[in-house]
Amino acid sequence: MTTDLPVGSEPDRIEAWLVRPDDERGAITLVSGVVTIADGVITSIEPGERSGRTPRVLLPGFVDAHTHLPQFDAVGHEGMTLLDWLADVIFPAEAKWSLPGYAAQSSSRAIQRMLSCGTTGFAAYATSDAAATRAAIDRARAAGVRAWSGLVRMDRNGPGELLRDPVKQIEQAAELCALAPAGSRVAHAVSPRFAISCGADLLAAAGKLAQETSSLVQTHLSEMQDECRLTEELFDGTPYAEVYDRAGLLHSRSVLGHGVWLSEGERRVLAERKAWVAHCPTANTFLKSGTMDLAGANTCGMQTALGSDVAGGPDPSMPRVARAMIEAAIHRGDTPPSASEAWWMITRGNAQALGWDDAGVIREGAPADLVCLRPDPQWLAGGDPLARLLWGWDERQIEATFLRGRVAYAANG
Repeated sequence: MTTDLPVGSEPDRIEAWLVRPDDERGAITLVSGVVTIADGVITSIEPGERSGRTPRVLLPGFVDAHTHLPQFDAVGHEGMTLLDWLADVIFPAEAKWSLPGYAAQSSSRAIQRMLSCGTTGFAAYATSDAAATRAAIDRARAAGVRAWSGLVRMDRNGPGELLRDPVKQIEQAAELCALAPAGSRVAHAVSPRFAISCGADLLAAAGKLAQETSSLVQTHLSEMQDECRLTEELFDGTPYAEVYDRAGLLHSRSVLGHGVWLSEGERRVLAERKAWVAHCPTANTFLKSGTMDLAGANTCGMQTALGSDVAGGPDPSMPRVARAMIEAAIHRGDTPPSASEAWWMITRGNAQALGWDDAGVIREGAPADLVCLRPDPQWLAGGDPLARLLWGWDERQIEATFLRGRVAYAANG
């Protein structure tokens, strides 16, 4: 596909069909309009053609609520369940990041891959190496994306090259929070890997740091049954979610990946604490972890986001992850989310989960982090156009991805 929007260009006016999420869950408006951009910000939105001839579609940049930068190089190792896959594939992949130069290159590749899929913001784990984590933060800043990126905390149940002294980890994480504070376009997230790899003292220190710095907390929770059983053994029978609650890690700035095997009591605790659970349907399928009860989670008031979870999830494309979310609900026999809710979750919904008030929207005053498409013209030919756009999704339709009004990815390279 050819494009007239080369990388580095800064168009000040785009006429397109606008997919405009609102703050209410699932609320999407589709209108023809003209977006004007100045100094990286949307300055005005005016009505456009009503004839349907406008060839472009403009969406807010997609937001990924749960991914792993070092794991983009480890996609596709099939046939294992979570704990074996971590030991045999993921820990060796993360150990390679002990060289900051490699970490920087790997981060750049992962970020460029996400941009090519329309993702402009994400919450990502780095590794337990502080220099590598700083390299990831630096590359995210250089690219211009919006991101949380975190030093992975581990002090047990892992290979020696990834484990770190708890006191040293606390110092390093505090330094990274000061280097990339909450509220910055790229900020450091407090990131204990999961309860199995963290002692109680390390978890409590993570909770305290998050409280002191107002940082995002990201970790994993109840992905598969063996993990849940081992966690209870390690913490004297304490339910998994309660382990985090006792450490001060559950609050409105917490995003916990998976939540497949939560009890009703754990769901209530998460709902009361206003914590977010990032549903990762493609990863759950790939690792045979189970299928999250999204409908049940929403019914009890638990807040849910959506994540690619690369490399457990094999695909960084958030529209494809959103389709997998719908398919997972159908497989369970539940009423699936609508196409509107799917688009909302990978834009405004995930932005809310990550604490970004002006992301995931096409709104005056918001940063111009946008995805411009040239879809098949038939997407407007009857039926729900948002459903047709979702189920007919193809990354080759992406003409350009914008970061603060500048073309960061273009189909012509």
